[in-house]
Amino acid sequence: MIPVWPLLIAAVLSTVPAPDSLHVIAEGSGPTVAFLPGLFGSAYEFRRVAPLFTAAGYRVVIIEPLGVGSSGRPADADYSLAAQSERIAAVLDTLGGGPAILVAHSLGGAMAFRIALHHPDLVAGIVSLEGGPTEEAVTPGFRRAMRLAPLIHLLGGRLVRAKVRSMLVESSGNPSWVTDEAVHGYTDGATRQLGATLRAFKAMSRSREPGPLAPELGKIHCPVRMLVGTAPHDGGVGVAEMTLLERVLPRFAVDTVPGVGHYVQEERPAEVLQAVKRLGLDPGRPQGSETHPGDAHRTGR
Repeated sequence: MIPVWPLLIAAVLSTVPAPDSLHVIAEGSGPTVAFLPGLFGSAYEFRRVAPLFTAAGYRVVIIEPLGVGSSGRPADADYSLAAQSERIAAVLDTLGGGPAILVAHSLGGAMAFRIALHHPDLVAGIVSLEGGPTEEAVTPGFRRAMRLAPLIHLLGGRLVRAKVRSMLVESSGNPSWVTDEAVHGYTDGATRQLGATLRAFKAMSRSREPGPLAPELGKIHCPVRMLVGTAPHDGGVGVAEMTLLERVLPRFAVDTVPGVGHYVQEERPAEVLQAVKRLGLDPGRPQGSETHPGDAHRTGR
């Protein structure tokens, strides 16, 4: 973790972050690639792709949104996607290094779209790993699940890890990567402060967006690629969301990854690096000389 903005990002040496801090990891040098995990993810989920990017000449920055991974979990914070995207944009602006390529998983994709919309100078391109233009931070199903919060608090980390293991397996094409170590990697941040996590999730369930994203998507002009796993799995981008992106984004393309589920970065990490390279923003290529994918198209790999 590195200190870059007082009160928002703090240098936390203990296992408990400051309430309003974002957990940020930065390594390597070159053009910046910023990784954004989803709601139930953490920096851990990019452990396989980060070394590929630093070896390829990129600077890797992993930003865990508020309430995610090892970031703070204040109960009274604004957890809307709009607020989360503004916090991440502030991190990117503070870190500097030119516009970043955003690699975002699941709900992180909804944040990436908002950053590109409201801070186009900070975003060179987007690679979304099964993350669509979601209009709210949590689903009705999530809000119903929060009714079980007292039971979760009573049974503690054991129940959380069991539920997350089941979710990871059901969301994968080949779930062999879902080991005990992986389950702990995805859940340790949440279970370390289970009470704070549940309070943050309740705050998320109450969050409201200041306005819809869909009517504004056409204003995003940076190149966007979507990686989609073809194996039957939970999670992913709905047909309506994909159709919307194909219709309104001027520079959008979809890469399908056979046999893979919702966690492309776990099952086929090299595909993430290749998707970034297909944006045409290689470390050795000058900014502004990227290729233009044109209107939506699909490529199978």
